[in-house]
Amino acid sequence: MTDAIRLSLIVPVYNVAPFLPRCLDSLLAQDLNGIEIIVVDDGATDECPSILADYQASHPGLLTVIRQENAGLSEARNTGLDHAKGTYVAFVDSDDWIDPTYYRRLLDLAVEHDLEMAHGNAVFHFEGRREDQLIYQDDLSADVMSGRAVLHKRLAEKTFLHMVWMHLYRRDFIEANRMRFIRGRIHEDVLWTTQAFLLAKRVAYDPTPGYFYRQRIRRYTQAQTDARFEVIIDSSIRNALGLAEMADALGADPVLAGLIRWQLVDGGLSVFHKLRKIADPATRRRVRQQCRELKLYGTLWRSATLFSQRRRIARNWLQGLFKA
Repeated sequence: MTDAIRLSLIVPVYNVAPFLPRCLDSLLAQDLNGIEIIVVDDGATDECPSILADYQASHPGLLTVIRQENAGLSEARNTGLDHAKGTYVAFVDSDDWIDPTYYRRLLDLAVEHDLEMAHGNAVFHFEGRREDQLIYQDDLSADVMSGRAVLHKRLAEKTFLHMVWMHLYRRDFIEANRMRFIRGRIHEDVLWTTQAFLLAKRVAYDPTPGYFYRQRIRRYTQAQTDARFEVIIDSSIRNALGLAEMADALGADPVLAGLIRWQLVDGGLSVFHKLRKIADPATRRRVRQQCRELKLYGTLWRSATLFSQRRRIARNWLQGLFKA
């Protein structure tokens, strides 16, 4: 047993009081020595601060709580990274929970093979609405691979999911590549995980699930829905542009570049599906104008790898000219 911190668990918290105790209990029950739990209270306005105060008092030296004004999930994760001391780091969503052996298995894998990333597996939990679902059910090799090789296989099979919380990352790998999440970005995992796999030279996969990702029921008014979709669309556009830059930088690997372009077009086209769900005409006009100003249509057109994709891009471009 050593006093060295082997793993930092970074947990952003914002208004998840009904779910927070189960998350924290699962982290405190990890079958692993040498961990630190960094909880970033991102300006929660419910009972989360009092819950965290109780847990911190009960587990001094193991659970650290950092409180900041609300800045969003990305910035909360960045705050956690700035305070982390572990050799490896992992990110935990505060409404999820983790099997007691999950991080020990991933950490053992990472240390044994000197990995930059240990790639795990997880379960979608639907709160009883339907059966839980294993996220990865494919035959990815358990051997040490490059991150690019993982991307090749998963993107070719259209199974790659951007789940930052499913992996362990060596902290010096993150810092050497100056990796941080983009403040204010929704779906911030998209660029982070793609960049991490592109950069990592040593990755290994443990297919045994142990992270339980809660799929919560969320109810919004139409006005809230419109506002939320506007933010999501903005992030989706910027993620598509970021993926295009990554693909453009892969001149020596045109196959992988093409797979990333297919992915960015598939995600970019979802912008128009969400746009049709916005009820307010003024919001729709703003979003369509943003698509033009940020040159989303051109980026999607240049990146399209299939005729069917280009047909959809052209149809949505024409609709944007004539619809409010």
